[in-house]
Amino acid sequence: MPIATMLEYDFMRTALAAGIVVAVVAGAVGFFLVLRNLTFAGHALSHVGFAGATGAALLGGNPLWGLLAFTVSGGVAMGLLGERLRGRDVAVGIILSLSMGLGVLFLHFYTSYATQVTVLLFGNVLGVGPDVLRDLLILAIFTLGALGVIARPLLFETLDPELAEAKGVSPRLIAVLFLVIVAVAVAEAVQVVGILLIFALMVGPPAAALRVTTRLTSGFVFSILFAVAVTWAGISLAYLTDWPPSFWIAALSASLYTLSFAKDRTQRLDAAAGSK
Repeated sequence: MPIATMLEYDFMRTALAAGIVVAVVAGAVGFFLVLRNLTFAGHALSHVGFAGATGAALLGGNPLWGLLAFTVSGGVAMGLLGERLRGRDVAVGIILSLSMGLGVLFLHFYTSYATQVTVLLFGNVLGVGPDVLRDLLILAIFTLGALGVIARPLLFETLDPELAEAKGVSPRLIAVLFLVIVAVAVAEAVQVVGILLIFALMVGPPAAALRVTTRLTSGFVFSILFAVAVTWAGISLAYLTDWPPSFWIAALSASLYTLSFAKDRTQRLDAAAGSK
């Protein structure tokens, strides 16, 4: 079927709108996440959210808000560790596995939720309805607004933490605020790619952007553009092939990152040739 017919369906228009909202947030927040070397912590937050979503479902609540509550709590806890969080892969990994274990336990007591668990784990942007889209838009406005407020001190503390602290920037406060923002972004991205594939949007495009340019402003813009591109392309390919959107988004994100190595290698070769 021609790709143009895709926009004739309400659910596809909603999916594309949700995709661009989530992709913009994931690209913006993921840029700083990669820049600060906290990608594993961001992945752990998604698993913490799994326990919150399944727990909320067990209690009869909205899984999205349970997911959000747990990710934000986890973000605050990780942020309080400050600089000590970096290099603590073992501790973060234990939190990650414990959260998944709690999620499985909650599912044991609420087996009727099994179908929705697949959505949580792997995402289903095609199933996003108008109400969820509205919630995602509200969360996106909050996330981008909060990121804009702390962007300058966040960047300062990321690039030169000692000087930033000497100038009065609190590393712990910045870490807490940023990881709370990451937590909200994770809760949004789960709606598109799921908990297990969160790296596809929040790490792949930003990492590729940081490889194709050395300028921070350009890297930030490319990160958002790459995230939007792989999301829209993934949804479009899912429409054409009837394969899961999450697979296409993850595959395109990995391909984009792989291609960024070729760009980086070309730049190095050009620089080497110019020095001779």
